[in-house]
Amino acid sequence: MQIAIAGATGYTGLELTRILSAHPHVTISALTSETYAGQEYSSVYPGYLKRELPRLEPLVPDAIIAKADIIFTALPHKEAMRVIPSLLKRGKRVIDLSADFRFKNQKTYERWYQEHSAPGLLAKAAYGLPELYRSTIKKAKLVANPGCYPTSIILPLVPLLQQGLLTTSSIIADSKSGVSGAGRSAKTASLFCEVSEDFRAYGVFEHRHQPEIEEQLSSLSGSTIKIAFTPHLLPMSRGMLSTVYTRLKKSARTQDIQSLLEKFYKKEPFVRILPQGTLPNTAAVRGTNFCDIGFRLQEKQLVLISCLDNLVKGASGQAVQNMNIMLDCPETTALNMAPLYP
Repeated sequence: MQIAIAGATGYTGLELTRILSAHPHVTISALTSETYAGQEYSSVYPGYLKRELPRLEPLVPDAIIAKADIIFTALPHKEAMRVIPSLLKRGKRVIDLSADFRFKNQKTYERWYQEHSAPGLLAKAAYGLPELYRSTIKKAKLVANPGCYPTSIILPLVPLLQQGLLTTSSIIADSKSGVSGAGRSAKTASLFCEVSEDFRAYGVFEHRHQPEIEEQLSSLSGSTIKIAFTPHLLPMSRGMLSTVYTRLKKSARTQDIQSLLEKFYKKEPFVRILPQGTLPNTAAVRGTNFCDIGFRLQEKQLVLISCLDNLVKGASGQAVQNMNIMLDCPETTALNMAPLYP
């Protein structure tokens, strides 16, 4: 299969290039960049010297359509919705890493982002969380890759919510992310001297991933879910840890919660329920497509902790996992990476 990556020089585009370069069933046939059009990929990222990759080109839909069967759009919000309709009309399958098609509710999207120029596609897009929507993803023409924070929060909560075990009025998600989550474009808040030796909360009650989390949790549980979500910026390049505070409706044993989580994710290759007494850490998932989940239980108070790499399971790795499902490849193809320990 011929693969194009639109927006190939951002961090998620770079991760897609890294992973897909090692994929045995696809060939990267087009890489786009508005900033570096006409240049070799290795001129932007010298680590790709002596690798056979196409020269960077501007994003012209007709040119990309002629070169690719599946197109990854690692583009800014609004830019993705501008080009995706034309790709779909020409019979291409698209995996979108922006937020433009993650919402089913147009009004919710427009409240948090901007006016939607292709609202007719919202109902047709599959939400690309493989563990929960595999059958829909397999048949989809358009897959909306989830946000990194939503992935880290939805995965530990869904098994418990679907069993009706949680008091839904008091869910608190406290999440931390590495700086790469802010993207590659130059921002004062992302400069080394601003981030190093610092730790801060941001987007309190204002982060765009909150409505995404709430829409998905509500849909998957069959009841309206509201959460208190606060993201934080960690002084490291990549990684994400979410601590989710919940309360059980009635007392349960630690083993009951452990068994429930293990059974729910038993067949999932990229969700690891850690042994009792072990809590996740970011180094164990760095550079991998794993989401590690652990918990602590004290009477009715349940604290769930998850870790993932925000650029892999939180973005590009999950996108490739979705592609594998769409192509009927083994889901782990090109994704069995060992963690990038220091």
